[in-house]
Amino acid sequence: MNERLRASMEAAQVDIHALALATGVDPKTVQRWLGGRVPHPRHRWAISSLVAEEEGYLWPAARPGSAPGAEATVEVIAAYAHRADIPTAKWADLLTRARSHIDFLGYSFLFLPEQHVDLAAVMEKACAANCTVRIMVADPDGTSAAERDHLEQLAGTLPARIKTTLTHLSSIESLAGVEIRLHNAHLYNAFYRFDDEMIVTPYLVGAHGFQHPALHLRRLGPYGIFVSFAEELERLWSAALPKNPTSMETEE
Repeated sequence: MNERLRASMEAAQVDIHALALATGVDPKTVQRWLGGRVPHPRHRWAISSLVAEEEGYLWPAARPGSAPGAEATVEVIAAYAHRADIPTAKWADLLTRARSHIDFLGYSFLFLPEQHVDLAAVMEKACAANCTVRIMVADPDGTSAAERDHLEQLAGTLPARIKTTLTHLSSIESLAGVEIRLHNAHLYNAFYRFDDEMIVTPYLVGAHGFQHPALHLRRLGPYGIFVSFAEELERLWSAALPKNPTSMETEE
């Protein structure tokens, strides 16, 4: 079964008959494609255009030179030279489409509440729809923040930036489904997860946050690049401490 093709058709509101018409084939042929048969290249191009998806995402096995394990490469659906190159509209789209998970992990990521003045409202709406929001910033008084501040030559301003981020997020931390934790880890990447999509920014030594490259990933299966980063996120989340440990103990 080609579940990616089926899901893409649903998202684009394209049914079997519309796809058959666009490609000039019998609807039974479309059924075979949904069953797993790979279309001819000219049909793949037409389908990709119609449902607005990458050909490599819909049919990884049809990519030139594809081999066992190569499918994970298709999970990188966009790459940016700098995090600052990611359009603000892309962040907004990822935020509003998230239905089950929103996870942020970094040092301060102050750019998010600064760029999205309605960030708290968006998260509140997501939580009302049973989305889980997990936010992890560096402990402003921890050694990790001090080390990063020194590495980026920020003159002691990083702890203040972290506290400003926490202030921006204070209006949502009491919402059901929201949890904020503080980490003291030496990070090699920042993570921004939205369901089965993720922005990862690998850190460059001495560079500032906006200068780091960024990868936009989409999960395709249980063994790809997305899962590797997701597992790292979970490990760091487990080691972090609640921002308000007293209130957490009371709830328990």
